[in-house]
Amino acid sequence: MKKLVWKPGTMLYPLPLIMVSCGTFEKPNVMTAAWTGIINSEPPMTYVSLRKERFSHGIIVDSGCFTINLVTEKLCRAADFCGVKSGAEIDKIKAMGLKLQKSSKISSPCLADSPVNLECKVTRVIELGSHDMFMASIEAVNAAECLLDKKGRLKLEDSSLIAYSHGEYRLLGKKIGKFGYSVQKRFVRN
Repeated sequence: MKKLVWKPGTMLYPLPLIMVSCGTFEKPNVMTAAWTGIINSEPPMTYVSLRKERFSHGIIVDSGCFTINLVTEKLCRAADFCGVKSGAEIDKIKAMGLKLQKSSKISSPCLADSPVNLECKVTRVIELGSHDMFMASIEAVNAAECLLDKKGRLKLEDSSLIAYSHGEYRLLGKKIGKFGYSVQKRFVRN
């Protein structure tokens, strides 16, 4: 396939779309981000990269914690709103009718309608240029009981998760394989 060479840019898509809640249950804020991911398994660690001018940046610096909330189709409009509006100017939680719940290990609240919340404690902040990366240990994971099957397996595929791809929100699609399927031995029937 023939390719064009462009200047360096952020062309790694799709990305997880998340809503970051921060502050306290009494004085919360929420913002939307796509610069996030897992950076370590043991101990479990994640990150979120935020511009210094974002209202949530200062809140996270002061509190040392935040919550990553996965975004579903039901939360997509609120996620878009919380990504373009500033908590310094408007109470986004009230404006979007979002419901909060207390976290189990940190002071930042969780979004009640998100199927999975990662409670995160900042371990390091790295200044990168346009963004600061907040590296964090995952202190607890809250998963919606309604998404557990009879064996206790989390069925996130039933939650209508959203990804962010080049300026658009996309529903995750159909399953085409699973980890290790390319090397899995096939059962042969006689």
